[in-house]
Amino acid sequence: MRTTLTLDDDVAALLERVRKSRETNFKTIVNEALRQGLKEMTKPSPRGKPYQTREAYLGRCLVAGLDDISEALAVAEGEDFR
Repeated sequence: MRTTLTLDDDVAALLERVRKSRETNFKTIVNEALRQGLKEMTKPSPRGKPYQTREAYLGRCLVAGLDDISEALAVAEGEDFR
């Protein structure tokens, strides 16, 4: 396939440096670089370790249940607020 490709100056300089060091033609270097880059780009991203929270003991529950909100607030804020 034949196409026109505009390269940034830094990319063109790197390709030229690699071409000279391998003593090959520009087409071969561009194709090889694209293959390696596309292979890397299409790899699935590595999964990190799942995040785990540390448990913290908060003490025993001070109310029997949360069905009675006024009781829960009285315990949490003190009897003065009842």
